[in-house]
Amino acid sequence: MRDHTLPRIAGLILGVSILMTGSARADALKDEIAPTGKLRVAIGISPAGGAYWSTRTETGGYAGVPVDLGKAMADQLGLPVEYVAYPNSGQITDAALTGAWDVSFLPKDPERETKMLFGPIYEVTDATYIVKPGSAITNFATLDQPGIKVAAVNNTTTMRGAQAHLKNAKVAGYQTYDEIFNLLKNGEIDAFALSRGQLEAMAKKIPGTRVLDETFKQTVTAVAVPLNHPLALAYATKFMAEVRSNGVLRKAFDNNGLKDTPLRGQ
Repeated sequence: MRDHTLPRIAGLILGVSILMTGSARADALKDEIAPTGKLRVAIGISPAGGAYWSTRTETGGYAGVPVDLGKAMADQLGLPVEYVAYPNSGQITDAALTGAWDVSFLPKDPERETKMLFGPIYEVTDATYIVKPGSAITNFATLDQPGIKVAAVNNTTTMRGAQAHLKNAKVAGYQTYDEIFNLLKNGEIDAFALSRGQLEAMAKKIPGTRVLDETFKQTVTAVAVPLNHPLALAYATKFMAEVRSNGVLRKAFDNNGLKDTPLRGQ
C-alpha cells in the first residue's frame, strides 16, 4: 500500500511557507506604508474641493476625492486613517522628506519627482487665470504686460507653470487659496493662476471676475508616496488600478461635485 503521509506533509509545509511568505510581505508593506500604525494621508485644503483639493466639513472633518481615496486605502490595509492637512501642495511636497505623511494625491511635475515617488495619474486639468472684477484683461496677450500682478499658490506646479508662461507680468506666491481669494476680490491683484475648475467655482463667488478661455498648461494629479518606499509605491499603483476598475474612483469624483469630470490618466 502506498504511503500518502509524506506528500501530505510536504503539501502542508509548502502551504504554511506560502502563508508565512504572504504574511511577511503584508507586514513589510505595513511597516513601510504606515510606520505609525495609521495611514497618514496628506491633503490640501481650500474652500472649493476637486480632484486634488479637499474641504473642511462643518463637523470638523474633511471631504474630497483624496479623503475618500485615503479612507478606501486604509480600509483595504485594515488600518485607521489620519488626515494631515496642509494649505497647499507645496507644503505637502516639503514635508515628504520629513516622515510626516505616508500617502498623498497631488499634482505631479518634474521637480516633485525628485522628492517623492508617483504612481498612476487619475486626473488631468487645464490651468488658466481668473482676472479681477472690472479688469480690461481678456486674454493671455493683454495679461502678460509689465505692471500686471498675478498670484499663485506658493511652490505649486501651477505657480511654476505660470512663471514659465508669463514673460512680463509678475507672478507672486501666497500660502493659501483664501488669501488669494481676498486679494482678488479686493482688486489688490490682477489675476490668479489655478486649475480651470477651481477658478470657475471662484468666479461664482466674486461677481465681475472672468476666467480666461486659453490654457497655459495641463496639470496632472496622481497618487504619491515618499522616496525610498518601493513597497508602498507598488501597493498604491495596484490600488489605483483597482479603484478605477471597481468604480470607487468614479464614486469619489461624483460624491465631491465632479460628476461631469471624466477620469483621466493611466
